[in-house]
Amino acid sequence: IAARVFGNRTMLAATRTLRAAATATARTSVRPLAVAGLPRFYSAAAVSAPSYSYPASLLNHAETRVTTFQNGLRVATETTNSPTATVGIFIDAGSRLESEFNNGVAHFLEHMAFKGTGSRSQQQLEVEIENMGASLNAYTSREQTVYYARVFKEDVPKAVDILADILLNSKLEQAQIDRECSVILREMQEVAGMTEEVIFDHLHATAYQGTALGRTILGPRERVQNMSQEDLRNYIKKNYVASRMVLAGAGGVDHDELCKLAEGAFKDLPSTWEVEEPAKCKFTGSDIRIRDDTMPLAHVALAVEGCGWTSPDYFPLMLANTVVGMWDRSQGQGSHRASRLANDAYSQKLAHSYMSFNTCYKDTGLWGIYFISPGKQVDALDTMIFNIQNEWRKLCVDVTDYEVNRAKQQLKTNTFAALDSTTAVCEDIGRQMLTYGRRMTPAEVDARIEHVTADTVREVCNRYLWDVCPAMVGMGPIEAIPDYNRIRFGMAWNRF
Repeated sequence: IAARVFGNRTMLAATRTLRAAATATARTSVRPLAVAGLPRFYSAAAVSAPSYSYPASLLNHAETRVTTFQNGLRVATETTNSPTATVGIFIDAGSRLESEFNNGVAHFLEHMAFKGTGSRSQQQLEVEIENMGASLNAYTSREQTVYYARVFKEDVPKAVDILADILLNSKLEQAQIDRECSVILREMQEVAGMTEEVIFDHLHATAYQGTALGRTILGPRERVQNMSQEDLRNYIKKNYVASRMVLAGAGGVDHDELCKLAEGAFKDLPSTWEVEEPAKCKFTGSDIRIRDDTMPLAHVALAVEGCGWTSPDYFPLMLANTVVGMWDRSQGQGSHRASRLANDAYSQKLAHSYMSFNTCYKDTGLWGIYFISPGKQVDALDTMIFNIQNEWRKLCVDVTDYEVNRAKQQLKTNTFAALDSTTAVCEDIGRQMLTYGRRMTPAEVDARIEHVTADTVREVCNRYLWDVCPAMVGMGPIEAIPDYNRIRFGMAWNRF
């Protein structure tokens, strides 16, 4: 898995830099030192260096402990001195495991989890959460479903009991299902008014047409209206098994105590998953155009097939994504940006904003860009797409060491700054345990990012960007968007 993505030679080379920098900060004796998830050749100097030393801070990070039970359930924790803790159940099941006949059931089930259990009514559940000063939430993605609670550390046992109760003992009464249907339909109306959400749903629909990833998470309206108790229970029976679950905790949580709580709360979970792994979703170069001249701005997304979470190309593509970056005219930076695409978008008034993205799944992904443009302006859309493809071609040919090094700093800053709360850390633990089977330490993430060179980015981008069929979605006043064949031709212009 991810541990073997680059191999031991990479870890040796990349971590020498960390060790040398830490040793320069504090010169002490060097001895073998066991650091979680890292080789034993790290120096004691790195750990005894001042806490403000970047290399030392990477090595001094709290350990992520993992315990696996006989039924396959995994418990993973990162313990700190925080007065609060976040615990969550991460399930390796989402809308990708649905069929066209029950599309939307995973999201519907997320709603029903808070409507009462065999031992708690909906009101009792809400009062119990409020009396603890806690928050209970859930979300569904295409590949995962998550239920989590943020509580004071002394209330962790109550939180685990509540999570187990809503997961295993929800009533799922048909009357409540019928009432919740109207709530989900209103949610669908709200999402339909969010242009960015609509664009990315259409992008999945065209890029993965005819496959599970092409279906929406909320499901079609008619399917939601006909949701039954049997649909929900069948989905739980098939996919809510211990071997596909992780109980993650972060903050003021004791690992051994959480293991004891999990052993009692989840002992009745089935251990075997009797459903076959879903087939790889095929990417199809295609486009969807929704012309609406009453809209003030054109919204466009352009993407190619990316890589999965465990691919060795993950970090090079993340750096390529960071090189392209994001820009918004309202930020006030004008043309004073290092990005060539941002300077062109500002000086030629081609776009109001753009955002490069890299969406990963288990075995595939979407790598591309989403931008908002004044579509009624002559040549704005055509020129913006030309400049985007030109930027992509430069990634394949002449991206510089300077650009890659700048992207490394931005990527590391964004990655580590995102882990600023117990909830964010808990989500990071759960996601990595489901995708990688373990959690990469900050030192390992840093080492893998540092290992990527400009040559690596060029080689990887040549395989993913050069002469491939893209997927595109446009909405709004998009008459000026070039024909798809011309966009396809733009992916393989002469590089010399």
